[in-house]
Amino acid sequence: MNMRKKISIKVSLGGVIAAISLLLMLVAGVTTSLVYAIPMITGAFLMVLVIEFGARFAALEYIAISIISMLLLGNKEAAIMYVAFFGYYPIIKSFIEKISNKTVTWIVKYLLFNISMVASYFIVSKIFMITFDDLEDFGKYAMLVLLLIGNILFVLYDIMLTRLVTIYIYRWQKYVKRMFR
Repeated sequence: MNMRKKISIKVSLGGVIAAISLLLMLVAGVTTSLVYAIPMITGAFLMVLVIEFGARFAALEYIAISIISMLLLGNKEAAIMYVAFFGYYPIIKSFIEKISNKTVTWIVKYLLFNISMVASYFIVSKIFMITFDDLEDFGKYAMLVLLLIGNILFVLYDIMLTRLVTIYIYRWQKYVKRMFR
């Protein structure tokens, strides 16, 4: 395959994934019930780009989606969740998993997740002045409980990403490659 065709395939697939991701992020801006789920889903799309074209191309896509999301979305919370963790985590997940000690791998993953979530909470609440009035009804430990629940969901998210990669490689990759022949 010549270089020009290869580049056009990259741009085409990247454009499709960016368009779907941004459309979903706009949906997250309309409904508050999907503020956390949609950044997770859109981040998972970047794994296709990591597999097909490498982490560098996926990182460029992440940056583009992040900038456009921050500019276009009325609900900044979904965009911040994407920028702060769910957009880049699928890109760096494979690098983290190259650590031979599984305990260290999970410690790194948990540290990354928790630091990102605490940072995104402060960005949302202090910079964008978005209040979490619903949490105040649950007392002073509400944020800690929410972070604990988030850690449990993070494990499920990480497992889901691993399984999606497996499914993509063994079932969908041949169709994606066939589309761009």
